[in-house]
Amino acid sequence: MGFSAPHTRSAPDHRDRRAIRSSPGVLVPSSSSSADLVFTGGPCYTVDPARTWATAVAVKGGRIVAVGPDRDVKDLIGTGTEVVDLKGRLLLPGFQDAHVHPVFGGTTMRKCDLHLLETAADYVAAVAEYARTHAEPRWITGGGWSMEAFPGGAPTKDLLDAVVPDRPVALPNRDGHGMWVNSRALLEAGISRDTPDPFDGRIERDARGEPTGMLQEGAAGLVHAVIPPATPAELAEGLLAGQAYLHSFGITAWQDAWVGAMFGEGDNFGAYLDAAGSGALTGRVSGALWWDREGGLEQLELFRRRRAEAEAADGRFRAGTVKMMLDGVAENHTAALLDPYLDGCGCAGDNRGLTFIDPDKLGGYVIELDAAGFQVHFHALGDRAVRAGLDAVEQARRANGPGGRHHLAHLQVVHPDDVKRFRQLGATANIQPLWAAHEPQMDELTIPFLGAERSARQYPFGSLSRSGATIAAGSDWSVSSPDPMLGIHVAVNRVEPGLSAEQFAAAKVFYPSERMELGQAIAAYTAGTAYVNHLDAVSGSIEVGKYADLVVLDRDPFDGPVHEIGQAKAVRTYVEGALVYAAD
Repeated sequence: MGFSAPHTRSAPDHRDRRAIRSSPGVLVPSSSSSADLVFTGGPCYTVDPARTWATAVAVKGGRIVAVGPDRDVKDLIGTGTEVVDLKGRLLLPGFQDAHVHPVFGGTTMRKCDLHLLETAADYVAAVAEYARTHAEPRWITGGGWSMEAFPGGAPTKDLLDAVVPDRPVALPNRDGHGMWVNSRALLEAGISRDTPDPFDGRIERDARGEPTGMLQEGAAGLVHAVIPPATPAELAEGLLAGQAYLHSFGITAWQDAWVGAMFGEGDNFGAYLDAAGSGALTGRVSGALWWDREGGLEQLELFRRRRAEAEAADGRFRAGTVKMMLDGVAENHTAALLDPYLDGCGCAGDNRGLTFIDPDKLGGYVIELDAAGFQVHFHALGDRAVRAGLDAVEQARRANGPGGRHHLAHLQVVHPDDVKRFRQLGATANIQPLWAAHEPQMDELTIPFLGAERSARQYPFGSLSRSGATIAAGSDWSVSSPDPMLGIHVAVNRVEPGLSAEQFAAAKVFYPSERMELGQAIAAYTAGTAYVNHLDAVSGSIEVGKYADLVVLDRDPFDGPVHEIGQAKAVRTYVEGALVYAAD
């Protein structure tokens, strides 16, 4: 089955299965004529530079030794070779996530986890049940609630006080940019009507000035400061739980977008270091070292030391990236915008969001980080933050010349003048495609406050692609699902996954000119992120000599209807030819 326009795959993705071409070639193993592992009966989408297709892949010693038609690998099958008959299922390079939080996600899964629930009543019931069945922890933490479940996106302390009056409760929302707390938590943090808003956050208050129980951005840090941090053992368990979860979606490598002392979670650097040194880390990880936004270049010495420690561990963990958070998020009006947010009546106000790092100092910081060989990973949602990040990269290029693979993540609103600058500056667009669809948080909490013209600039994947920008993709899990196929579905369709054919046909497309082709979206989750993670020489595509980091899907989404792209599931995940996940 093929696709109807405009969803058809682009020219490089066309293939004739009667004439498979094997440009990657064959490398016969020197120590033996047989491979350890062979996949046959493709299709196999290599995501190599020519975007070729194959039906067979052979692996020996953790590396790919043959790619092509079945005839190219038949002589490599011996008595000890494991043969996987794909039977029409799609073989891909292992997915790579360019922006994810697996330690935080893994630890949250073990606490009061609200991610799979949807309504305010469900959240309150889950908190009550957790409190009833977990008498030990003095603080109830976890989180994952959705803003759209509450009027204005802001729940109140009264709902939590009704079910847990005697213990502090602190629950970040799904995007991690806000926290819902009860009265006991406010009391322990010393937050009252007299507490001023921090420079990087906001305490929501009622008409009398009393805190409502909703803390935005840096205001949540007032509570984080009094929550006992996770222990090293809890962080280690969280990492392994998060890693297993990512492997279940075919993810073999990722960039952890917050490595360091996380609010209320402890320092996860040691968990990665220990897992890498012991061999427990089966994913390839680029750790983005957290930039303290209240600090300056005195942090550079810590970054250098941690980069060296990761190298010395000689595992799959590297720490050559620094994460700089430039702004907040649009739905709570903290993303940094060039022009003010609109108010509830559609009139411009005076709020242009928050800026977490002084723009006058940002360029100097990035110049020094770039000169020291660090990649910079910017959190930039609003168009003002995106411009600030690109300006900083431009200053670094002028001072140091071409080099670091700097990237800007999220990119919710991008001014048209800045789209072309990604290619010009060699800055990678790090996209989270799953968010680019009409859903309540977008339609009720975002679009009305951006206005029609600015809303149409949201998540400009198509424009970035057409401009020639390098594109990587990620999930921001635990903010949203880490399943790459769900993100790929939205990147291609700009419609939420999980709809029937009839619902899909009737759904409103979220700015259709910004859709991507299926092959492009898959490349963003494989070759694009491998480039960002400095892994492109050894992974991100299926080519002879590269690591056998691979995923088998349960179907070939190129040959199915577009509304079913998101239904494709990983059934086997391999790292260096070793099976790290198998579906039941």
